[in-house]
Parts: sequence; C-alpha cells; structure tokens
Amino acid sequence: MNPRDRVWLFDLDDTLHNASHRAFKELNASMTAYIETHLGLATDAAVALRHGYWLRYGATLTGLQRHNGVKAAHFLHETHLLPGLDEHLHGHSHDLAALRRLKGRKILMTNAPRAYAERVLAAIGLLGVFERLICIEDMACFGQSRPKPDARMFRVVLAALKLRPQRCILVEDTLVHQKTARGLGLKTVWMQRWLRQAGAQRLQRRPVYVSRRVHSLAALARSPQL
Repeated sequence: MNPRDRVWLFDLDDTLHNASHRAFKELNASMTAYIETHLGLATDAAVALRHGYWLRYGATLTGLQRHNGVKAAHFLHETHLLPGLDEHLHGHSHDLAALRRLKGRKILMTNAPRAYAERVLAAIGLLGVFERLICIEDMACFGQSRPKPDARMFRVVLAALKLRPQRCILVEDTLVHQKTARGLGLKTVWMQRWLRQAGAQRLQRRPVYVSRRVHSLAALARSPQL
C-alpha cells in the first residue's frame, strides 16, 4: 500500500498525550462527583458504578444513559470542565513532530467529548493536524451511544467516511479496542509510552490482534510499515 493511502485512526488519551499524569485522575474524580450528586450515591457506590459502566460499555456515559436516564450533553459538560487542566497537559515534542510528518490521512477517534478533545489538542500543539475528529458524540447507532470498542460503531463510522478497513490503522493504548478493530480488518498499533504510568502491565508477548507495538510516535513515523 502506498503510504499516502493509509488512514491513521489515533486515540487521544495516553496515546497522543500523558493522560495518566493528571487528566484521568481529575476526570475520574469529576465523574464520581457527578454520580454522587445526580444519582444520590455514596462515594464508594459512585466509584463502583462509574468503573463498572466503563468496563462494560467502554464509557461511563453509555451506562448512565441506558440505566439512569442521564443526558449526555449535561454529563459531558459538567464532568469535563476541569479548571486549570490545560497547563498540566503535555505530550512529547519528538512524538508530536513525528506525527506531523507521518504520511497518510490522520483522523482522531476518541471516546472523549469534542470540546475536551479540541482543548487537549490545542494544549499539546496538535490542533489542525487531524482532518476529522470522531468523538463520543459521533459514536451512536440507532440513537444509542456506542463508543469504542463497539463493533457496530466502527462499521458505521467506516461506512460514513467511505473508508476500507484494510487501509485503516488504529493507534491505541487500549487493547480491547484493538481487538475489535482487528476483527473488522483494520491493522492495529499498540502505543505503550505511558502504560507504565497508567499502572498497566506490559505483556511480554504481542497479542495476535496487535499488528505492532511501539513506545513512541517517533518510532512509528521512522518505520510505519505494519
């Protein structure tokens, strides 16, 4: 495949920037506080519900919509205010420069809301690098939220953008998302730069559904073959 014909689908948090440094901690606390306030749960119960929905659906919001009648726009606005976060956001300068040089189309595909994604991209200097942002507001099928790793959402997005799966590469830190993508014919890259800080265990062997694992975007740009 000609490198210019590739379509790179990049995740955001812990793929393009170090979300585990601060963003995830603040987001988790904000979502827990929202659940406590609007569902009337104690902190421990709110944490368990938040985490349980994330494990089951790929996003806490999806569970809250389906089971608790929470309105997406209100939840996303309230939980992603995060005052003062921008000054603590950072990526890696060599990685960010390498991303700009990477040949092929670049699309952001994140379970985060659009306002947050734009805010992060602006803070780390990548606003305008991606031709399109696919955010959680765009991940719906038949009126229901279907964030990554939902296979139906992947199919709908690929069809809407007229993308052939064989031309697409998903770059992610989250393995379950890559497993779904690989099953649909996409190639996958496992980004591991910030996994240790996230508390994740590095696997000694590359899972069969991962086409390649890298420790930096610079390494991917130097050798983009899969």
